[in-house]
Amino acid sequence: METRRDVFQAIADPTRRAIIMLLAVGAMTPNAIAEHFDSSRQAVSKHLQILTECEILKQEQQGREIHYHLNADKMKEIEKWLEQFRQLLAKRFNQLDEVLKQLKNNRK
Repeated sequence: METRRDVFQAIADPTRRAIIMLLAVGAMTPNAIAEHFDSSRQAVSKHLQILTECEILKQEQQGREIHYHLNADKMKEIEKWLEQFRQLLAKRFNQLDEVLKQLKNNRK
């Protein structure tokens, strides 16, 4: 049975984040991607496989070459989650401001 990888586990790795940044500029072949890293071609391929399984990347066959593209829709999902988290943090900071104001007023 194939296990579905979590998108946040995929972006937790610094090498995979670097691959995403490279592909944000444009599509690349696995060899072109691997040239940007000191790790083996096989290690980069494993990272590409994980990112593809998470649907962060899409593969496109062009002749004999495979080109990897960033899946903007999947990145929007990540952004949406982060925005919800940012709003929650902003709300908590606002609540903290209120508590600090009350403490300051109680001292007077």
